[in-house]
Amino acid sequence: MATWIKAEVIENRRWNKDLFSLTLDADVAPFVAGQFAKLGLEIDGKLIQRAYSYVNPPSSKYLEVYATRVADGLLSPRLHALEAGDTVMITKDATGFFTLEEIPQSEHLWMISTGTALGPFLSILQEEDVWQRFRKVVLIHAVRFSADLSYQAEINELKKKHSDQILVQPFVSREPKAGALSGRITHALEDGMLERVVGLPLTPEKSQIMLCGNPQMVKDVRALLELKGLEKNLRRKPGHITTEQYW
Repeated sequence: MATWIKAEVIENRRWNKDLFSLTLDADVAPFVAGQFAKLGLEIDGKLIQRAYSYVNPPSSKYLEVYATRVADGLLSPRLHALEAGDTVMITKDATGFFTLEEIPQSEHLWMISTGTALGPFLSILQEEDVWQRFRKVVLIHAVRFSADLSYQAEINELKKKHSDQILVQPFVSREPKAGALSGRITHALEDGMLERVVGLPLTPEKSQIMLCGNPQMVKDVRALLELKGLEKNLRRKPGHITTEQYW
């Protein structure tokens, strides 16, 4: 049974009309980068709850979650409306296995995300372990519009700090954007474009891949990777593809 505690909203950063990030102050239990907690609000006498990954590293003073307002959703429009000083319920303990300690050793780590699933990757990338374990880290973030490319200041800071290790490749599917690939990740994988642009091969010998986001993207990309000889990573049978579906 989850233990729920109160969290105070420190800031609600609204990136555009739908995307927002809540900065929260709460006395939660220690967690591992990549894990998620549940947020909840009492609505009509019931606690409505959803899972959200932490964006912040475990060492941060405050917690941060990255979310999308779903127009007809029960919870997200209420979260989107929260202001500094408001409170929200949060589970004291985080959970989940989408963490670096579950990833076998390799040369290259690929982090492939859509939308707000960028969050857990940012949490992991703010920890030192990832930079000590992998020679190259590829961060891929796919969105529909360029206005959905949130956290650019944080990503640019990572690029400055780890310029010799990190490779960042955005995808914008519905409009042209300088520096971004158009279309979907799956198309760029099928024709080899992604590997050519990034400059690294996706091979069982050198690659570990973390997939997070839209369930259809996760399913389709995993199938394409399996055609290249990469296998699902399991505790009982280590492989190359570690997945987290975001809803």
